[in-house]
Amino acid sequence: MLKVGLTGGIAAGKSVVGEMFVALGAYLVQADRIAHSLMQPGEAVYNEVVRQFGRGILNSDGSVNRGKLAEVAFGPPTDAKGQRASRIEDLNRIVHPVVIRSQDEWMRAIGIQDRHAVAIVEAALILEAGLRERFDRLVVVTCKAEQRAARFAARQKIDLETARKEVERRMAAQLPDEEKIKVADYVIDNSGSKEKTREQVRGVWHQMQAEAEKS
Repeated sequence: MLKVGLTGGIAAGKSVVGEMFVALGAYLVQADRIAHSLMQPGEAVYNEVVRQFGRGILNSDGSVNRGKLAEVAFGPPTDAKGQRASRIEDLNRIVHPVVIRSQDEWMRAIGIQDRHAVAIVEAALILEAGLRERFDRLVVVTCKAEQRAARFAARQKIDLETARKEVERRMAAQLPDEEKIKVADYVIDNSGSKEKTREQVRGVWHQMQAEAEKS
């Protein structure tokens, strides 16, 4: 089995690329979906997140409002003293260990099911969390800054200027693309048409599939 990490900055198109790999035969799990399931009422992670960040992040039904949580976790760019006020590291300390365990369990199960599988974990913070060594190969998805903002605006249904500021705020908690590219095995430029992205995915897939079949 070939273990693959799929990463990239916010709104770069990781999920689109992941879907393309799945269509070719890859197995995929999304760290964000694992985290979402862990934040359901009654889960240990949910209880700790609410304890740390307060009930102000909750909807009226007790579920986590992800927008409110992001607002509190990422915080304003700076506080009154001119220092970063982000609490994203506090959130990551709660969520990451459990998500990582779930990913490892998923990959073990896939390996038992199909020993020549290409098992892909899609996660934004693979490098930031120090998880590169858990994967045989790393795929980094990139796009232009303006496209990132436009995609985020469309996804969140907000205006472009608001999206641009929010993307900048969240990207401050991530490594820049240039640093990710340095340690990537494969880079997929998602700045062009969907077909151009698909062509790149096919090329990477053939190489990864050949490697997996030798395992």
